[in-house]
Amino acid sequence: MPISTFLTAALLAATLLLPGRADTAPPPVQDFFDNAEFGGAILSPSGRYLAAKVTGAQGGRDRLAVLELATLDAKVVAAFADGDIGHFQWVSDNRLLFDSTDKDLAPGEVNAAPGLYAVDRDGKNFRALAERRGRFVRNGDSANLLPWHTYMLPQPGAQDSDSAYVRSVHFETGGAVLAIELLRLDTRTGRTTQVSEPGHVLHWVLDARGEPRMAITLENGKHTIWLLENDKWRAVTTFDGYVDSANGFEPLEFAADGRLYVAAQRKGDLRSVHVFDPATGKVGDTPVFSLQRHDFSGHLIQLRGKLAGIRYKGDSEDTVWLDPDMKALQAAIDEKLPGNVNLIEVPRRPETPFVLVTTYSDRQPKVFMLYNRDTGKFSQVGKSHPRILARQMGTQENVVYTARDGLPVPALLTLPAGASRTGKLPMVVLVHGGPWVRGTAWGWSADSQFLASRGYAVLEPEFRGSTGYGARHFGAGLKQWGLAMQDDVADGTRWAIAQGIADPERICIAGASYGGYATLMGLIRDPELYRCGVAWAGVADLRLMYGSWLHGSDFPKQYMRYGMPQLIGDLEKDAAQLTATSPVEQAARLRQPLLLAHGSADRRVPRAHGVRFRDAVGATNKQVEWVEYEDEGHGWTLPKNRFDFWTRVEKFLDRHIGTGAVK
Repeated sequence: MPISTFLTAALLAATLLLPGRADTAPPPVQDFFDNAEFGGAILSPSGRYLAAKVTGAQGGRDRLAVLELATLDAKVVAAFADGDIGHFQWVSDNRLLFDSTDKDLAPGEVNAAPGLYAVDRDGKNFRALAERRGRFVRNGDSANLLPWHTYMLPQPGAQDSDSAYVRSVHFETGGAVLAIELLRLDTRTGRTTQVSEPGHVLHWVLDARGEPRMAITLENGKHTIWLLENDKWRAVTTFDGYVDSANGFEPLEFAADGRLYVAAQRKGDLRSVHVFDPATGKVGDTPVFSLQRHDFSGHLIQLRGKLAGIRYKGDSEDTVWLDPDMKALQAAIDEKLPGNVNLIEVPRRPETPFVLVTTYSDRQPKVFMLYNRDTGKFSQVGKSHPRILARQMGTQENVVYTARDGLPVPALLTLPAGASRTGKLPMVVLVHGGPWVRGTAWGWSADSQFLASRGYAVLEPEFRGSTGYGARHFGAGLKQWGLAMQDDVADGTRWAIAQGIADPERICIAGASYGGYATLMGLIRDPELYRCGVAWAGVADLRLMYGSWLHGSDFPKQYMRYGMPQLIGDLEKDAAQLTATSPVEQAARLRQPLLLAHGSADRRVPRAHGVRFRDAVGATNKQVEWVEYEDEGHGWTLPKNRFDFWTRVEKFLDRHIGTGAVK
């Protein structure tokens, strides 16, 4: 039976995506932080079928459905009574591989593994392949299933048979990944064949034929890249696993001729796309593709065995097409959807005129559409947040300011709808977690847009140590927690004041994980800048990060032994610095209002961080609010907890820097 609420053939007018006049009342918190109402879609290898994860009536379980594009007939092919469809991918044009999840459970309540399943595109020949329960709770037919720690491989492989490669993951005691075995799995019989391995592999790379060709291991803090030749593994290069190295590179994808495209830093400060020659074992000096201001991050797009395009993240996501037909297609779609990022997904071996388009902007959450190249028409597939209206959202721009030592610091600035860039607005400085990641890129964000909808400017600095901006920017952050990294955040705040963007009397600092740490240190080090702070799942005790018998985290043991001493500091050699930059040791200096939140089941930054700081700061500061979410992990999984937290944030900010603040 066709599922009219899931997929429609109605033409999506481009005007629906364009901003208009802002409404008076801001959207409710639920519109921002509810689960996405559409879980994504994937074209089959031929492009004849579309698989999608769809939500049942009245917010029910997520199900797996398939649409036949020629007839627009849709059918639910898999569903669970006690769970939701999780990840899914095409094994071939006729068969799908998928796992399960449970969106109604917080991490501390989960007692099941994802499992592994396969089904034909017509819903027939369903087969359970791996246990959904762990050893502590067994299935009745577990003897015929792969163990619970069998997972999908996030590479689709050849997609031309009933077989696929899957991962058998081995974990350390704390939950970190120790090693990943690769298995070739027949999705009809359940039989597997193990792939030979050169050591404790953490990452596998399939070649253009969908066969294992490269592996990356981690031993004693060093990554080694291995190449499979004539059924034997050969070490290509070894480099430091945690700090950028001239010998290192990131495998991207094999071409049909056997060459490998990699991301590497060769000449200059930035990582670019280069070609690795397996015959010589060397990375070419001349880049295939490079960006002016960003390290390359993204993937390659191959069509019919040839490199057709490169998807990358610059100021925003974008695609450079090498194939002339795809270049023309991108231009046609961009003309129909101006001002948006329009990402085109093409089937592996296209036999139809259909492509899948994901379109979004700073004001428009992601919308998924089919585009017919023959007719030039769109058909809407789904919207991630259909209740969000672009006309009510704020505007976002990429900015750069200069830190006190001259380092350029990129940032994202979001302003409320209709606000002036020199309006002296109340502002929230939102610090990203990681910290060794890129914080964000231009596009709709629930956190920043929710704050903007409440009248706040939002500044998101990419402080030193953030990745994606070159080796110098990353390296400048080594051992700079609470020092130069913190200065970058403060310098961004002062820049916003000097630009007339922010009212100096109404600024709050906020963030999660490392962002929570930076919030606490910002309030301690720069009390004149910040009137209040919001920290959730935040690091408060640097020494506790290195592990303890009572409050261990899920950080890998090698990271704690080899990575953290280089990135954050050595427990013995840098003991004085770690004490001086640990918020729990400086808690008495924090006098501003503070909202603290933590999950009771957080394994990345254990609850002890929040409790220790709450107790320490509470001795001298009576303006501290504490909320703990039972069974939540490193962030809020359940919508009800997201609603509660952001409602608390809204009220907290309003009291201290918003319309309810005492003048």
